[in-house]
Amino acid sequence: MPKLLLVDDEDKFRKSLARRLRLRGYEIIDLDDGEDAIKVARNDPEIEVVILDLKMPGLPGDQVLKEIKAFRPAVQVIMLTGHGSVESAMETGRLDAYAYLEKPCNFGKLVDTIESARTAKIHAMATHEIPHPARGSFWSWLKGSHNNRPGVIIIGFLLFALIAFTPPPQRMLELLSAEKIETASSDLVAGYAGYAEMKAGESISDYYGHKYGVGGKSKDTSSQWRYRALSPEQGSFRAKVMLGTLLAAALFWATGAIPIGVTALMVGVLMYFFGVLRPDDVAKAYAKDAVIFIFGVLAVSQAVTKTGLDRRIGLLLLGPVKSLGHLLFFFLPVFGIACSFISEHALVAFMMPLFMMVYASSIRAAGVEQDRALAVMFALSLCFVGNSGGPGSPAAGGRNAVMLGILADYDMAPSFGQWVMYGLPFVPVMGLVAGAYFFLVFRKKLLVKELNVSSVVRQAAERIGPMNSKEYRTAAALVVLVIMWITVSDRFGMGGPVILWLVALNMLRILSWRDITAIPWDVVFLYASAAALGKGIAVTGAGLYLADAFVGALPPFLQSGEGLAIATSLFTGIATNFMSDGATVSAIGPITVPMATISGTPPLMIALATAFASSFAHALIIGTPNNAIAYALAKDPITGEQLVTLSDFLKHGSIMLVLSLLVLWFWVFFGYWRFIGF
Repeated sequence: MPKLLLVDDEDKFRKSLARRLRLRGYEIIDLDDGEDAIKVARNDPEIEVVILDLKMPGLPGDQVLKEIKAFRPAVQVIMLTGHGSVESAMETGRLDAYAYLEKPCNFGKLVDTIESARTAKIHAMATHEIPHPARGSFWSWLKGSHNNRPGVIIIGFLLFALIAFTPPPQRMLELLSAEKIETASSDLVAGYAGYAEMKAGESISDYYGHKYGVGGKSKDTSSQWRYRALSPEQGSFRAKVMLGTLLAAALFWATGAIPIGVTALMVGVLMYFFGVLRPDDVAKAYAKDAVIFIFGVLAVSQAVTKTGLDRRIGLLLLGPVKSLGHLLFFFLPVFGIACSFISEHALVAFMMPLFMMVYASSIRAAGVEQDRALAVMFALSLCFVGNSGGPGSPAAGGRNAVMLGILADYDMAPSFGQWVMYGLPFVPVMGLVAGAYFFLVFRKKLLVKELNVSSVVRQAAERIGPMNSKEYRTAAALVVLVIMWITVSDRFGMGGPVILWLVALNMLRILSWRDITAIPWDVVFLYASAAALGKGIAVTGAGLYLADAFVGALPPFLQSGEGLAIATSLFTGIATNFMSDGATVSAIGPITVPMATISGTPPLMIALATAFASSFAHALIIGTPNNAIAYALAKDPITGEQLVTLSDFLKHGSIMLVLSLLVLWFWVFFGYWRFIGF
């Protein structure tokens, strides 16, 4: 039965009300003292709603409310008093009371308020990331609820232990102990992330131990302290730790076993305590430019929304969108093309607040409290098409720059125009395929039947009147930011310009420090941990081992030509969902180019197949900033409840990954590439 706590110093009233509520099926704890109420509410997790008298001897009701909320922020408190006033209502409202009712209160109204408060408690638990306690059998406890799934946690750590503490595969030992030779095209370790810095005759274990100082120190013949090399067994243990960490973290992120920010911290904990990197290097792995960029873009989104500039941008981009079909079959392909030339991360960050505004207006007009299907369709379609813009040009993301650098090492780097010729035709076709998928899957699930995005955006823009000086200043700074991203990101990275932008907006009195700190930090930590995962997998040689194992398992017909391109893109497309796209290209790219040379396949074909597939990070939010940004901003505008879950990404993202690969294979590899040639 639902458990309520009733606190009132009037014995006759309290006992009578408790009896009537029990007849309605509630379990009641009734108390006449505020201090006792605080103790009970703090220690009984099954209490859903507190009915609290405002005026009591001893500790007053408003103080009891404040104390209860400090310990149990999700518990809903209904203030019930015979001494009502506007001032007391305002005070309890300030202290986050759910409702304020005067005695005597209509009993039916009180029951309705209790039931709505119970619903609000579920939303509040989601907002505060409080696990919903599982009741019943041992199986129910194991299954748990979002952010608290004991069974999955146990499985995750068992898998980690199974990978980390079992003997290393012989092939891993061979790769980590093989010495670098002069001819890269036939070198066994040519795919290692640090290959260019390795000396001839040096193995991965030697280089890794010296470079990152994880082998300990010893004095040489001249009594100087030097870092020792790792043995292949020591190096393989650290590689297996990273593989186990990757599997456990991916499992936790995909299932919501623990909060995503805690999983992000867990990655660092395992890297610290199993000696994958020294403490300073673990911290550096978390503090990549891409992480600063994610933080900055989320703050940029705050500024754009705060000034109302998102409505102007939306009116410009979404003006022609007057139906669901226009959104999916016109806007999405155009948006994908835009993401090929302008940072897709920034465009997703600018558009998501606007889409959530359209969501709020649409459900209000339709008379429904929530339409999760609409929110999921908005967020995921925008996110996946933004990801799919990656192949369009070298400017679409850091992963493309990484591949250009790899090709440059072999004197095979294409020009900007050549890349566009090979990649841009993929983008609008994939946009149409994505639109068709979301149309077929979601159109019957939507509670909002009439969707006129143009009208909603236009009304929102008209509601705030003409552009003011803050909007003009924000818009000017935004134009400068985009120009800097396009022109100087190779020198200052993507994070430098956005940090400059935040400082400038603060000096212009547009964005306060409170606005900046209000961003969802768990998402920032999540992407930081993805960067750290990629670093650890690359430097330990775990990434090379994964790539080598995949290539070794290929049948002969997939070892050259389009077959090798298919195999490479398949492996890259899967891997990019588990670590950042840039880290994926860094780990896999160096081995695919020499593979192509050996097999007689044009290296540019295999390199582009690798780079293109690294854009298909749809299934997990750690693969690309787009996913992290969309997830962070997809919250109910009223309750703050997370509308798009990690399971939504896994379910629809996995299907979109398959569709992306099919379009890549049949439209690109066996389609126009055969006519263009290499």
